[in-house]
Amino acid sequence: MGYFDIQVNGYLGADFCSSELTLEEMHKACEGMKADGLTGILATLITDHVDSLASKLRRMVQFREEDALVAEMIQGFHVEGPFLNALPGYIGAHPPECVCPATPDDAARIVEAGNGLVRLLTLAPENDANFATTRFLAEQGITVSAGHCDPDLETLQGAIDAGLSMITHLGNGCPVDLPRHENFIQRTLSLAEHLWFGFIPDGAHVPFFALKNYLKICGLDRAIMTTDAILAAGLGPGTYELSGAPVEIDDAGVARRPGSPNLAGSTIRAHQVVKNLKESLGFSNEEVRQVFD
Repeated sequence: MGYFDIQVNGYLGADFCSSELTLEEMHKACEGMKADGLTGILATLITDHVDSLASKLRRMVQFREEDALVAEMIQGFHVEGPFLNALPGYIGAHPPECVCPATPDDAARIVEAGNGLVRLLTLAPENDANFATTRFLAEQGITVSAGHCDPDLETLQGAIDAGLSMITHLGNGCPVDLPRHENFIQRTLSLAEHLWFGFIPDGAHVPFFALKNYLKICGLDRAIMTTDAILAAGLGPGTYELSGAPVEIDDAGVARRPGSPNLAGSTIRAHQVVKNLKESLGFSNEEVRQVFD
């Protein structure tokens, strides 16, 4: 039995966010993911201009039509951006120049390009006027998640009322240093009963002791683990190109933009997620499957 990952940006040298991604690269990535224990993923695209995002989605839709393994493994799309918070720290490794306000029209273009396969879209609630885009997407049956954002408590509650139901990789997508109490993490946890929570259990994005604390609040029944893997997953240390900009992978497998303290995705693989959950958090097989399936 395998696992399902809701956020994979790339694998084994294939950058799903690249406008030059080839079918051969995608097929190789799918072979690697399947060998590592995944039965399916949401292929994830990060912030770009809407026209470019649409073009990339159409290309992956075509790849699914041409390759049975790609169709088996790529079971949908997660679009992370471009409706994020462009402020330093919150934007993370996303290109701030491509951020734009959320509108139902732009969201509709993204959804149409995905040919019914956009399952999850991450946005900043404070960048969605009157929560119109959140409401539009939720009405289409698409999960709307808050990430790379800093809404106040009233805005976050308003987004939930409009259909937002998830937080993308909690503990990340924010500045390294935050106010002790008045911050996005605390606000989301105060509304835990209304939300699903994504986490990256690599020990770098969230230390395992902190992850234990988060899980005590949100509960395993509302937790979702993801690799947030980028193209360097499976390649080892070095400098690579992620969405047209360099990313450095150190000896511990941690990915950062050169000179930035913020992380730029992960290089953890599915079998390592399972290992970490069992060894660092003491999860049983059943608990692993509950949060990573």
